[in-house]
Amino acid sequence: MKNKVKSLVLLLGLLVATYLVFFILQPTRFGSAESLFILLQQCLLPSIAACGFYFVLTMGLFDFSIGANIILSALVACMLSVQFGFVGLVIGAILVGTLVGVANGFLYLKFKIPSIIATVGLMIIYECVASYLAGGNSYVLAEEYRILGQAPWNIIIAVIAFAIAMFIIKFTRTGIYIKAIGKNEPMAQNMGVNVSKYKVIGFILCGFFTGITALLTICYSSTVIPVQGMSSMSRNFTPIMGCFIGLAFKKYVNPVISIIIGEFIIAMIISGIMTNGLDSTLQNTIIGVILLVIVAAMGLKNKGKAEVVK
Repeated sequence: MKNKVKSLVLLLGLLVATYLVFFILQPTRFGSAESLFILLQQCLLPSIAACGFYFVLTMGLFDFSIGANIILSALVACMLSVQFGFVGLVIGAILVGTLVGVANGFLYLKFKIPSIIATVGLMIIYECVASYLAGGNSYVLAEEYRILGQAPWNIIIAVIAFAIAMFIIKFTRTGIYIKAIGKNEPMAQNMGVNVSKYKVIGFILCGFFTGITALLTICYSSTVIPVQGMSSMSRNFTPIMGCFIGLAFKKYVNPVISIIIGEFIIAMIISGIMTNGLDSTLQNTIIGVILLVIVAAMGLKNKGKAEVVK
């Protein structure tokens, strides 16, 4: 309990410290209640994706197709909304996202190649599929459907997604077995856990939450633009960083809570850099340094228990 309180205080301390630094630098341009509420809504999107990615990363696997999945799922949802309204929009985004997760899991299992390599290849395929479906054009969501990307609906959907993730992690056999595989895969296998099955389930869950992210993304931005040449990879990094923060504190703080706080910190850093007029290229540099510090801290904390990315 003592360590749990310390970890939560540390995480919240990082949040407050980040806010204070940028507020002191730009008290008139940063940190108003309105701007923080906007940042909170913006960080919901990568937070949901990070919750899905958590089920993969905790087993030492990786999924670089998250960004391409978001684009493809958002595109199909936008197209289906024309014919089937809200039903097509919601089901289209979540179903396509989940099916991409199914494909990722089974292809990884079938070809027995590292998940990083497999999902990079699949990312390129999903980008091409999205570009083909769009015919080289961007798609704009009709005005009446954008309500799901605005408060309070985006917050309600996000809270439901977070609750589902928390429930799976803490109270289901899937969550327990995925955690066991991440801690010690050979031991989990010797205890009768079907490791291959739960790795596929991990990818499916990642796709499911990515589909929810795609739904909120298209409703928030209203436009989806297909890309090629691995350009969707830039969408991966913010969820990945939030997921690393969740892993760093998962022993003492619920990983979903850690992910949300971590993504909010990242959103504040990006906003703080912009309000201070710093070069936008510094964003990834500063966030990368923070990520390295977090990963280094994880390595020191779990020395001798490092997980291998497969």
